[in-house]
Amino acid sequence: MRSVNGNVARTASLGYARGTMERTQLLEMFKAKASEVAERDFDGLTETSVIADMGVDSLAMLEVVGEMERELEVQIPDDNLVGIETVAQLLDVVEKRIQAS
Repeated sequence: MRSVNGNVARTASLGYARGTMERTQLLEMFKAKASEVAERDFDGLTETSVIADMGVDSLAMLEVVGEMERELEVQIPDDNLVGIETVAQLLDVVEKRIQAS
């Protein structure tokens, strides 16, 4: 696994627990996973950031979502991802899946 500004293993060090996930932790997880997949730094990313402006293609974004699904032990149907434009919208979907599980 490659390190992007020390972000590898940050996910594990944050102690994510599916039932106690806070919004800030979800954002940090997204940034860490996106940094790992894209091999670039997304520390400045915020919830208002537009996903298309990140410079990450749709396949890489699906990989990021897949990594989050595995870590959080949730499944997000592809149709729930249609129309998502911002990081906040993606985190909303993830939060709903966590609450439903």
